[in-house]
Amino acid sequence: MFASEPPGGKVTATSSMVKRPSTIEEILAITIKPGWKNGTKITFPEKGNHEPFASPGDLIFVVDEKPHPIFKRNGNDLVVNQKISLLDALTGKTLNLTTLDGRDLTITVSDIVKPGHEIVIQNEGMPMSKEPGKNGNLKIKFDVKFPSRLTAEQKSDLRRAFGRTTD
Repeated sequence: MFASEPPGGKVTATSSMVKRPSTIEEILAITIKPGWKNGTKITFPEKGNHEPFASPGDLIFVVDEKPHPIFKRNGNDLVVNQKISLLDALTGKTLNLTTLDGRDLTITVSDIVKPGHEIVIQNEGMPMSKEPGKNGNLKIKFDVKFPSRLTAEQKSDLRRAFGRTTD
């Protein structure tokens, strides 16, 4: 407080309200819910910047998903691109996939797989954060790999296998 005596004998007082900036450390805990999507916001009201003569701001964290080397997220569904040889596409194959939660899935593909074919496995996708106990789907998209060349004998064998003996 500052005091002075101006002419006329009156005393005036002025108070200084300026504070030095200070840092306060506080630990805030965030419980990540399974299935939260990219862009999900977690808000801590009045935990942001404190400015003189103003209400404290909110502190907002935003979820930023890391890409996965195998699975791609599409909403609540997970998509995996699976390469498959032409032989396996025609004769069948057993796929082994490890889910994001560490479980091993064995998927038997017995139907003929055409390029772009997709298998949907219900309830094996991302957890739905707003519907506990429910998951999206796992979609397996096939990329059929054709051989770059065949020998004359292989071509002949294929013709016989498909019931065609001549060109």
